[in-house]
Amino acid sequence: MHTDSQPTPAQRGQLKTVDLLDKISQIDSHWQPRVVAEMNDYQFKVVKILGDFIWHKHADTDETFIVLEGRLRIDLRDRSIELRAGEMAVVPKGVEHKPYAESEVKMLLIEPRGVVNTGDTVNERTAENDVWL
Repeated sequence: MHTDSQPTPAQRGQLKTVDLLDKISQIDSHWQPRVVAEMNDYQFKVVKILGDFIWHKHADTDETFIVLEGRLRIDLRDRSIELRAGEMAVVPKGVEHKPYAESEVKMLLIEPRGVVNTGDTVNERTAENDVWL
């Protein structure tokens, strides 16, 4: 039995179709990830990005980037990873990285609930966490 403090599967984006591009179309600004589903303690977040992000890392978790539209570059300290629509990459925990999009990119992020988008850095790019669409 579900209580008010425990979301139902439907409230967690489960047992239903989630149209990722439709969800992204509801986002007005860049660099503002929005949760569309949860699996165990992991959240699936859609986001639109444009331009340079900041150098950051996540000390306790890996981060998965899946590009739905556009081209994403993830800068690492020793090289870069280029992703096109339909491609994904996992940045291991503790690895400093900086996403960059020359033109708008629409993507899906997979990371544990509570992860701050700017990792170990807090600044004007830090988005409110746990915001659902």
